[in-house]
Amino acid sequence: MSFLTPNFADLLNPAEAPCLSLYQPTHRFRPENQQDPIRFKNLVKDLDASLRQGYPAADVSEILQPLEALGADGDFWNHASDGMAVFRSPGLFEVFRVQRPVPELAVVADSFHVKPLRRVLQTAGRYQILALTRHSVRLYEGNRDVLDEVELAPGVPRSVRETLGEETTEDVGSPAYAGQPVEGPTERRGQGGVAKREVDGLAERFFRMVDPAIREHHSKTSRLPLILAALADYHTMFRKLSQNPFLMEGGIAVDPEGVNANELRERAWAIVESQLRAELTALKEAFGEGRAKGLGSDQIGQVAEAAALGRVGTLFLEEDRIMPGRVDWTTGRVESGELGNPRFDDILDDLGELVESKGGRVLVVPTEEMPATTGLAAIYRY
Repeated sequence: MSFLTPNFADLLNPAEAPCLSLYQPTHRFRPENQQDPIRFKNLVKDLDASLRQGYPAADVSEILQPLEALGADGDFWNHASDGMAVFRSPGLFEVFRVQRPVPELAVVADSFHVKPLRRVLQTAGRYQILALTRHSVRLYEGNRDVLDEVELAPGVPRSVRETLGEETTEDVGSPAYAGQPVEGPTERRGQGGVAKREVDGLAERFFRMVDPAIREHHSKTSRLPLILAALADYHTMFRKLSQNPFLMEGGIAVDPEGVNANELRERAWAIVESQLRAELTALKEAFGEGRAKGLGSDQIGQVAEAAALGRVGTLFLEEDRIMPGRVDWTTGRVESGELGNPRFDDILDDLGELVESKGGRVLVVPTEEMPATTGLAAIYRY
């Protein structure tokens, strides 16, 4: 299954209104997934009603056409994941499959509603696994609950033979590559150690091609922690040459071909959860200290003004809270709105977009992980 990581810059840049945002939990298997197209069409009807109410001059048929076509695409619905997010405005149509259920939501406003997608796709809780063997490469993406294989980009090497072609030998698949005694013609020449060095040399050359390709075509886009799953010898070799800043310490010392995806997920999550807990604890403590010194706040008006000035370095947003309204990005002025009014989105969502546009970090977390009770908490840069 292939997961696309959205470029938030495309979604945050001022788009021509109206901006349609649709979220829907989906299902991977029958019979549950047979209801997904029906629920989607009902959400599109909700968008239709909001468009006609808030944007009577808009060409509703033209705007909704790609969504209606998606609703009729049987192949798309037969390959669903756990959730989906759809964005549509004049000149833009984006569809993303995600690995976690999302709230069912249909919003028409002057900007896209991206908070649920940010929650799913933010680095916290998500990771990738680079499964490296003596002859192949596979990439997975997962979270606490699921792990899916990612289709490798065209520029990423798949195997030693495919990449190095005629320069490979039968030794690549031999026990020598795993540090075991060599049998056959090489051993009869008394050259077992030499053969292993030659095969290790091929492996190193292969890894030198894999590392920049994964970094450029996957890590650079996803910005997710990368966990290496490989035999211990390959960990040492790969880490010496890797320049991927997202490669995590530690990793999974195992032959990835010898374990199933569920075991890989469990071992990866143990690594990620430990780091995530420590990071969230440190950030919540930093918020408490910052607020005491005037370098943090949980008051919407104060945070909005600071965000407009580029002072917010880290912003916590409560996952399930919606505050109808909007924020003026120039002044930080907050305007409250009415729930369901297609001219208003979510103040918290607007703040998240504003902070990210200024280079700040946004974390959308469950209520129990929030360091404040107001729906948001900001740590200032200065």
